[in-house]
Amino acid sequence: MNTSNTGKRIALIGECMIELQHRADGSLQQSFGGDTLNTAVYLARELGEGACVDYVTALGDDSFSDAMCQSWAEEGIGLGMVQRLPGRLPGLYCIQTDAKGERRFLYWRNEAAVRDCFTTPAAEPILAALPAYDVLYFSGITLAVLGELGRKKLIETLIEARQRGAWIVFDNNYRPRLWASVEQAQAAYRQVLAYVDLALLTVDDELALFGYDDSAAVFAAYPDTAEVVLKRGAEACLIRCGGESFEVPAQRVEKVVDTTAAGDSFSAAYLACRLRGGSPEQAAEAGHRLASRVIQVPGALIPRA
Repeated sequence: MNTSNTGKRIALIGECMIELQHRADGSLQQSFGGDTLNTAVYLARELGEGACVDYVTALGDDSFSDAMCQSWAEEGIGLGMVQRLPGRLPGLYCIQTDAKGERRFLYWRNEAAVRDCFTTPAAEPILAALPAYDVLYFSGITLAVLGELGRKKLIETLIEARQRGAWIVFDNNYRPRLWASVEQAQAAYRQVLAYVDLALLTVDDELALFGYDDSAAVFAAYPDTAEVVLKRGAEACLIRCGGESFEVPAQRVEKVVDTTAAGDSFSAAYLACRLRGGSPEQAAEAGHRLASRVIQVPGALIPRA
């Protein structure tokens, strides 16, 4: 892949939800978030005006959906691939954090508009346009919320995009509650892995989904993926690329406030660095730097300043 980010077109596919942050005093702070949306925002910030970052999703025609689109536009994210479905609503989730900054999520999303993102008549021109992008980015959560038919259409799109030279990027984000069974999730993940060029994996998710014994087993499960990054929280991340292996230490943080979007922000900075021509080691260092800032602020998206 040509790694100059000038004029690059990047599409991130997934779900954004209404986010409620549960404060210690019992109050709720409302914002928006979702794994691929978080990555889209941080990626747009990292790349600036040198690239086109579009978000691919479906929302309702309500005021929350209006506010989402406005906030994305303010971040420089393109809205041309966002469907607005009459009478529908976005999903909602609440973040609860403990004294160590570890988070627990509560979700209300079963009827979210994104469930029909790739199955409406309005989705056809979007699906037709996606293979022309330089980079397509999606996650395990994307796979879950799209449903069986949506996943089938996604795979068809990935195949055509790769034939045109696109770079396919996958973040494994596994959420058991979104799947009918672990076997269903395993089958869906394995279906798409053959079409992934860069896999951004969280070790805990890989262990939970596939039961791998160690990091070596995780890497062995991705024999045909050109670049594999294994994120391990506060530990060093592990990278396999071009027949070589690397270990890049994480940045130490004295006080963790909220780990929400730590992995999403790491992925954004890593991808941005690679698109600018940086090495895997440089990309991992950039990922750790951004993630270390994100986990010191409540919520998924930190202020731009």
